Formats: sequence, C-alpha cells, structure tokens
Amino acid sequence: MYRNATKLLFALAAVVTVCLMSSTAAFAADAIPAGDPLIKVIFAVGAMIGAGLAIGLGCIGAGAGIGNAAAGASEAVGRNPAAQGKIMMTMMVGMAMAESIAIYSLVITLILIFANPYKTFLFG
Repeated sequence: MYRNATKLLFALAAVVTVCLMSSTAAFAADAIPAGDPLIKVIFAVGAMIGAGLAIGLGCIGAGAGIGNAAAGASEAVGRNPAAQGKIMMTMMVGMAMAESIAIYSLVITLILIFANPYKTFLFG
C-alpha cells in the first residue's frame, strides 16, 4: 500500500512542478523584450526556477528543524515541568537558528530574481 501511495505522491509532485514551471516560462518570455535572443529567456526562466527551489528547499529544512525543536522541548517539559524556563529559552534559540536558514534562502532567492550578478557578466 505504501508503494502505491509513494508513486502517487511523486506523480502528483511531478504534475504540480510542470504546472508551476510552465507559468514561470510564460511570464519570463513576456518579461523579455521581443528583439532579445532566446538565451535571455532561458536564463530568466533558469533564475526563476533556481529561486523557487532555493526558497522551497530552504523553508522545508527550516520547518523540519523548528518542528524537531518544538517536539523535543514539549517532550522535555512533559518529563520535567520544573525546568520549563531553561528548556523554553533553549528551544527559542534553536528555533531562531533554524529560521535563519529560511531567511538566508530568501536572500538568495531575492538575489537570483532581482540582482542576479551573472546577468551583467553574460549579457553585458
């Protein structure tokens, strides 16, 4: 049963990915002026897909880290309620560290979309 569910999940993820990428390609093609070569459109689409992957994977990792920290803190408070203050402070620091990964991925995404350093290198 789990194999069929896994195959179905991967097929659904592939369909969603294709749908999202097709709209990105259409918007990137509209954003580039008509006289420019196709390589600029491909570059813009690649930058947008890279930005989407950066923020998506970065937030998945941050979400997993924050969830793990909250689960561990909840279990620790359940076992020793007297140490709740120290546990919560440590949990908050851990959650802030995990959330910083999502902020770094947001910065990378914004750089890829708005201030791509390779655009001037490749196209002048």
